[in-house]
Amino acid sequence: MILTGPEITASVRDGRLRVTPFEPAQVNPNSYNVRLGPTLMTYVDPVIDAHRPNPTSTIEMGPKGYVLQPNELYLGHTLEEVGSDVFVPLLFGRSSVGRLGLFVEITAPIGDIGFHGQWTLMLAPTRPLRVYAGMKIGQIMFFVAAGPLELYAGKYQAAQGPQASRYWHDIPHSAAS
Repeated sequence: MILTGPEITASVRDGRLRVTPFEPAQVNPNSYNVRLGPTLMTYVDPVIDAHRPNPTSTIEMGPKGYVLQPNELYLGHTLEEVGSDVFVPLLFGRSSVGRLGLFVEITAPIGDIGFHGQWTLMLAPTRPLRVYAGMKIGQIMFFVAAGPLELYAGKYQAAQGPQASRYWHDIPHSAAS
């Protein structure tokens, strides 16, 4: 079951859902619009190694925004901190942003119950595209969970700003050598 806009608002007010900052104007009929935070991150090396930490570079967007380039993966983040110990969140790019040729959240739209923080966004433009901190970039829907709950306590908990992959944390030590 998906939460409607009025239920999203009620859930924020009674604490079942956390959206900070919460703006009532960003509530949709069955989702909540999230905005792009001011920091972008890119990987520096031409080859990304899944078994090791990878060096990154950060970009702070100013008032003139930043032009994303094709064939580059950018990690952004939501301006809002979003989380719930009750509902399952799913984040998708807004269709109006997709119509500009920007893929948002390419492979990992589902969040975990119990995660609280800013969401890292995977941004991939099809052509040069200027983006701005604070622009509506995605929308999060919330679903009711069935069954016993086990809250997220993983490596990205309480994230602030874009987070590089920590996939290498999951590799058994002998395989990472």
